[in-house]
Amino acid sequence: MINLVKTVTRSCEVSGEELHVMLNLRAQKKLDFVLVDIREMYEFSLSCIKGTDMLLPTSTIHQHMDELKKLASKLLIFYCHTGGRTAQMIFILRRMGFSNIAHLSGGIDAFHGEKLKNAPFPKNIRS
Repeated sequence: MINLVKTVTRSCEVSGEELHVMLNLRAQKKLDFVLVDIREMYEFSLSCIKGTDMLLPTSTIHQHMDELKKLASKLLIFYCHTGGRTAQMIFILRRMGFSNIAHLSGGIDAFHGEKLKNAPFPKNIRS
């Protein structure tokens, strides 16, 4: 488990399979991280990964940087549709000093675990 987290934070990427394992470990309270969807609200409504903690659309992220900084001690895992937006976000956040971050390589399309349609928005929605 520790090796998985080190690999993820070093590479700044997590595969769909790794995220599935990590979500299972989190459900067993063996791992703690924050899963953040950075897609827009309408995209979240279509499909989201079960276990998403926060919806933080890229169109509003600049307004919520203080909140992200407060979470910087936790592993933050971001996902979008195909991984393009999150790859750009990781690049920017790294330059801002964030180190405990990763993104889902290939986005939600690469995740074959449980997904929800028309899920209620997470409590931590930031629009």
